[in-house]
Amino acid sequence: MTTEFTSRFSIDPAAAAAMGTDELRHNFHLANLFEPGKISLTYTHYDRMVVGGAVPLGQPLALEAIKPVGTQSFLERRELVAVNIGGEGTVVVSGEAHRLNTRDMLYVGLGEEVSFTSADAGKPAKFYLLSAPAHRKCPTRPITLDKAKRLDLGSPETSNERSIFQFTTTIETCQLVVGMTQLAKGSVWNTMPAHVHDRRMEAYLYFDLAESARVFHFMGEPSETRHILMANEEAVLSPPWSIHSGCGTANYAFIWAMAGDNVDYTDVDPVAMGELR
Repeated sequence: MTTEFTSRFSIDPAAAAAMGTDELRHNFHLANLFEPGKISLTYTHYDRMVVGGAVPLGQPLALEAIKPVGTQSFLERRELVAVNIGGEGTVVVSGEAHRLNTRDMLYVGLGEEVSFTSADAGKPAKFYLLSAPAHRKCPTRPITLDKAKRLDLGSPETSNERSIFQFTTTIETCQLVVGMTQLAKGSVWNTMPAHVHDRRMEAYLYFDLAESARVFHFMGEPSETRHILMANEEAVLSPPWSIHSGCGTANYAFIWAMAGDNVDYTDVDPVAMGELR
């Protein structure tokens, strides 16, 4: 089988507050997303978001329906974003090829058939996949990094100098909101002061980390924070009630993705530093 999947059920804040390290990782941490020659998917019960990875080698990998989506084809009632964090690759959408270099993104609308290939199996593409239910068909659109909306925020003094690249704010989607944040050298903090957004879940993929580097990802209600240790190319789920912030042992990049009631990037509830516990 070239497609593997798991499921993650929704966890309430009181249950999460009582969890130890292993339970937190079992419920919120996603590892082994990028298995050579495979598509690896996690179906979540947070806004029915699917998070996964595809690493094509010598043969194309087709995006096939999995049991939890309950349809004949994967995108029959869904939309998709694929972000390449590996070597050059191609996403074929209903017969039309879209070449993606590293950090390029492709949005795929409802109803399409999708497959993935790598230009060089020795340096394969690594497609990070994000999918959510869709109520209508939006046009398939590629967004290269230089075409994304860029925001430069933070400062060296607060160790959070970073560039935010908003991919989906420049195109039409149903509910997916996706972008990438790159921290400058010497900066390690992301999304601090923290926030929550009760109307949308979120997922983070941390990458561009050295093998020995780690990110401490903070989650939980503002009054009951916990942390999950993240290695390179690992993802974490953030429920709508949870903060989502991180501090690394070196600078890094991460892809953030949201799904829920709206696509308003600014629809957040800030949390003051003094409120965190």
